[in-house]
Amino acid sequence: MRTRGDIECWLTDMDGVLVHENTPIAGASELLAQWRSEGTPFLVLTNNSIFTPRDLSARLRASGLVVPESSIWTSALATADFLKSQMPGGSAFVIGEAGLTTALHEAGFIMTETTPDYVVVGETRNYSFEAITKAIRFIRGGARFIATNPDATGPSTEGVLPATGAIAALITKATGKEPYIVGKPNPMMFRSALNRIGAHSENTGMIGDRMDTDIVAGIEAGLHTVLVMTGISDQREIERYPFRPDEILGSVAELVRGEPLESDLADGEEGLAAGI
Repeated sequence: MRTRGDIECWLTDMDGVLVHENTPIAGASELLAQWRSEGTPFLVLTNNSIFTPRDLSARLRASGLVVPESSIWTSALATADFLKSQMPGGSAFVIGEAGLTTALHEAGFIMTETTPDYVVVGETRNYSFEAITKAIRFIRGGARFIATNPDATGPSTEGVLPATGAIAALITKATGKEPYIVGKPNPMMFRSALNRIGAHSENTGMIGDRMDTDIVAGIEAGLHTVLVMTGISDQREIERYPFRPDEILGSVAELVRGEPLESDLADGEEGLAAGI
């Protein structure tokens, strides 16, 4: 049976694992420093497609976390990587921000409002009725429908906001077409991340705070999965699902050198008790 000691590369979610509302989570800075000093290949993953890796690296640095932009993998990058493999030099009508448009440009795609090959919907704080209407018409006219991630809502200081999944659902209702979703929980995002750092599933771990995205996608991608309790999951949330992570920890602080390695779960409760 694979244990944490077998892991040579790491993928980790960002929000709820490393930071919470721009405040670093205990142990995150030390874990990142440990990976850098030991030369451990790692990527920070996020379903948020608004920001470029450079933007996110700067935001994390402002929170006290050092993550090079080359170590950040977004759903926008995964989407661009996927579309490049499907139709090199293709065209797209995009609903999204710089994180998505920049990734598609760098992948060789053309942004157009004339018979695009794809309609790509990502995260934005400026959803436009006009743009959504165009997307619906393009899809009804034959354009392929892609969404960067399935999240229906996103956070803000005032409360939840409609996110990619909600807008995609509106477009689906108007077109009868379901989007292909590239981001988590599609294990394709993890596979493209593994390719990015030259890692293999047999010796890579995934750290996340959500059972319905991070953990299920990690399991389906064949990774060693670690659920941390600093995000949205609690024991009741864990029990809702028929699958279990390999480990349940209180926070990433328990992954910093010096913590015990033998915390693989036998039945779920044991690991949770040890991790909190």
